[in-house]
Amino acid sequence: MASIVNIHEAKTHLSRIVDEVAAGAEVIIAKAGKPMARLSPIAAPLRNKRLGLLKGKIKVPDDFNAPLDEDIRSQFEGR
Repeated sequence: MASIVNIHEAKTHLSRIVDEVAAGAEVIIAKAGKPMARLSPIAAPLRNKRLGLLKGKIKVPDDFNAPLDEDIRSQFEGR
């Protein structure tokens, strides 16, 4: 839920309010009790994905996609 602050409080504590918004909070600024503006965090920019970063460091077993044994599968299925 967003917190509501009046304009005077927003001007007085702008730095603290911006820090709260950057941490994920939403703040509504009101004038004479009437909501006037909403401050919300800016979504973090998407980072470029670097494919192959772990190449040669992880080994996937040859039977990775093989069906599970019946006794193991039954533990997952709750039989």
